[in-house]
Amino acid sequence: MQDPLTLEQQIDLQITSSGPMSVATYMGICLTHPTKGYYKGADPLGARGDFVTAPEISQMFGELIGFWLVNLWQQMSEPKAFTLVELGPGRGTLMADILRVACRAPGFRDALKLRLFETNPALMAEQNARLEAYEPKWLQDFENFDDGPVLIVANEFFDALPIRQFVRKEDGWHERQIGLVDGKRAFGLSPTPIPTSAMPDAVADAPTDSMLEVAFAGAEVMTRLAKIVARQGGSILAIDYGYGSTQTGDTLQGVRRHTFANVLEAPGETDLSAHVDFGALANVARAGGLAVQPLATQGEFLKRLGIAERAAALSGANPGSAEDIRIAHDRLVGQDQMGTLFKVFCAHSPGLMPPGFVS
Repeated sequence: MQDPLTLEQQIDLQITSSGPMSVATYMGICLTHPTKGYYKGADPLGARGDFVTAPEISQMFGELIGFWLVNLWQQMSEPKAFTLVELGPGRGTLMADILRVACRAPGFRDALKLRLFETNPALMAEQNARLEAYEPKWLQDFENFDDGPVLIVANEFFDALPIRQFVRKEDGWHERQIGLVDGKRAFGLSPTPIPTSAMPDAVADAPTDSMLEVAFAGAEVMTRLAKIVARQGGSILAIDYGYGSTQTGDTLQGVRRHTFANVLEAPGETDLSAHVDFGALANVARAGGLAVQPLATQGEFLKRLGIAERAAALSGANPGSAEDIRIAHDRLVGQDQMGTLFKVFCAHSPGLMPPGFVS
């Protein structure tokens, strides 16, 4: 039986009955509610959706990551069985581009076990349509992996995990919450202060009214993944917008139909995300026994992997599409586009030397 309440009504009812909720709780409900959450609805990608990701811009993005994965597989002495995992695979476009290239390496296809982590039924259907030949299976958690090395790819995954926000006041830090004011959702602060000593050292000198975002959910995911990779060997490649070390600032944003939207309006219909604290993820990965490469911008990473040469080759083979290829190239690596905003993070088992980074 379908719930007669809208998601807005359910959120407001929960606030009325239980009091203000954390930003993390609000994000979790909005994005992953079992029937009305944003990621349970229709396909959010592309021109008709709310946002466009790098794999939808050009095949070059996935192809270069395919080469990158083959390089690591070869460094691991070409294991006869390994698991390739994508977190939040979208339409399956990135993985299709990856495997079209990677499976040209002798032995790679035979050794491959493809696993996908996805919660959107519509996207799962598209993933299956594109990747059926590779016999994908969908993960329900981050615990049950097959034996052998694990190579993990996460493009624009960590930014969608819930965050908590804290604001510094004279008596300490107060958690930012969402409550009701005159019947409308609004931000406020918990009256209970958290001592400055309980916060990261990086924000010890933060001025009054500074905001700190903490991604406990992202840290938990990285903890579990690092444990698996440390035990079985492999790597974690995460590409997202974010910053290299813990800092203050409000990065929570809503996007609907390619336009910034109020995060408190239209819950379940608006994409919510926040910039990723890659420094915090790196600390978690190291604590789990992994080595971490210096953070690279997406532009630097793709250039080191040869995107200019790949663009030239594609243009030569498809002269009628040369201008479109140039535009896509510039969008992926341009400093005023995705090239600087997006960062590339890599944690891996010690001994590997992932290409694309400056050691």
